[in-house]
Amino acid sequence: MLKAGVLGAGHLGKIHLRLLNQSNKYELVGFYDADSENAKRVVEEFGYTYFDTIEALIDAVDVVDIVTPTLSHYDCAKQAIKKGKHIFIEKPITNTVEEAETIRTLVAEHGVKGQVGHVERFNPAFIGVKDQIVNPMFIETHRLAEFNPRGTDVPVVLDLMIHDIDIILSVVNSPVKHVSASGVSVVSDTPDIANARIEFKNGCVANLTASRISLKNMRKTRFFQKDAYISVDFLEKKCEVVKMKDAPENPGDFDMILQNAEGVKKQIYFDNPEIENNNAILDELETFADAINNNTKPIVTLHDGTEALRVATMIINQF
Repeated sequence: MLKAGVLGAGHLGKIHLRLLNQSNKYELVGFYDADSENAKRVVEEFGYTYFDTIEALIDAVDVVDIVTPTLSHYDCAKQAIKKGKHIFIEKPITNTVEEAETIRTLVAEHGVKGQVGHVERFNPAFIGVKDQIVNPMFIETHRLAEFNPRGTDVPVVLDLMIHDIDIILSVVNSPVKHVSASGVSVVSDTPDIANARIEFKNGCVANLTASRISLKNMRKTRFFQKDAYISVDFLEKKCEVVKMKDAPENPGDFDMILQNAEGVKKQIYFDNPEIENNNAILDELETFADAINNNTKPIVTLHDGTEALRVATMIINQF
């Protein structure tokens, strides 16, 4: 079992601690948190071992799970990598693209592995349909959240939209050609609602909307491609696949047939896959353990995290 330690015991850090503690692929050694009062409460409530310095925790483990505020990701990762430790680092990977590039260089130099916590890659609804998403040409995403003071220290693009940026980059096999965007600050010092349009060199266009001041929660993405429409509800963990094929010569009474202006007939049919429920955060942590143990590529690489941050930064620079 890999010895793991967590840096940061806030809301998400506590979830990581609990899941690492119950995983059969890790031995949870302990955690560090800069807020000693919070650390004391975590120890009293859960009984996890507390390390009073980052250095002491890093020395005691094989894998460092970085769940601290984004501004400290770079320093934490750098310390861990230089001591030969593997790093799991929450999204966004770092505060700047330059920091992310440095982290990638250090990982290569020290022969360790890294994974970024883009958890929606492990959402069962996305897993259920991702193999059917082939060369999408238009993508539309809506990620809306009710207001929560946690996370407002960064623009909504880094807080919410970056999830969808990563998903889009994982299915569009083409470089980004152009980005346009607008954002509005309503209650925070940084934009709380944003819309972005990403154009790819292959002609694909993605339209993304993210808000943290919505009256309801929504996390939906729609993929449009030749002869298919695929919808993924990341919140409800549901997906829908609508496909078209050439209509049979003698359609049945209940077949859904469309005919275009040229007289071409298509049959519409539904191909909704089975969804296997999972714990996405546990899965991302355990697949990282598999990548370390089997010396394989992590599912969400540091390169993936860097590219998502690069596009997010391009969007933010439009505001």
